[in-house]
Amino acid sequence: MAICIGVTAVASLAACSSSSGTSAANQQSSTLQEVIRRGTLNVASCLTFPPFGSMDKNNKPQGFDVDVATAMATALGVKVKIVDTTSANRIPNLQTKKVDAVVCNFTTTAERAKQVAFSDPYIVAGEVMLVKKASGISTLKDLSGKTVAVTKGSTNGDAVKAGNPQAKIQEYDTSSAAVLAVKQGQADAMVEDSNFLNFQAKQDPSLKVTKDSVVPLEYNGIGVPLGDATWLQWVDTWLREFNTSGQANALYKKWFGVDRVFPLNPSY
Repeated sequence: MAICIGVTAVASLAACSSSSGTSAANQQSSTLQEVIRRGTLNVASCLTFPPFGSMDKNNKPQGFDVDVATAMATALGVKVKIVDTTSANRIPNLQTKKVDAVVCNFTTTAERAKQVAFSDPYIVAGEVMLVKKASGISTLKDLSGKTVAVTKGSTNGDAVKAGNPQAKIQEYDTSSAAVLAVKQGQADAMVEDSNFLNFQAKQDPSLKVTKDSVVPLEYNGIGVPLGDATWLQWVDTWLREFNTSGQANALYKKWFGVDRVFPLNPSY
């Protein structure tokens, strides 16, 4: 009996040691540790999506999402490397470990969460329509038989079809190309993030943003590799500090000229 107890105790200790060792190994293999060792945070952002992301006159990345990524890197004590991406390549960039995170107006959905993990929201928007002022389009019903520009890899095409099956969906590689399609008359409307489209309408007086939302609110998070709990926990913890400190709102006001329109916490 004494021998059995001894064996059990040793087995338990071994099990504890093994569990502790596994936990330590997981922590060391986390993206968090890799970024710190590397000294660089690789972040995918969409640089054809101003004011979230674009290239300045010196051909360097700029924009709200770029500043968010830079703030992340600063908190980690590392440099930031911005990798230009498209909406369609956001998930592949994470799955192939080309980047450590995606900061590119990445709407959180249950379907996408099968492939990547999402942080808490860092920005919220409605999905609205950009049209020419003389178009006569103001609601989803007006899109019957009309061509609607959306970005490949976004959820907007499905949302439009759900609201008006008679609308024609035309996909573009970038949001900038979709906006240009509306300007040139190749598309009757574009559906996209309200923050982005309000900015576009300010730049071109011939355009307007409709009041009718295709999707009431969308919550955008920072995308990270699936299964890395340590890295996700750090991102969420940093985001909480980033938002509550006022730094996030200051950056939003810098790029959009106003305070945040929607609260970050979902309301049901």
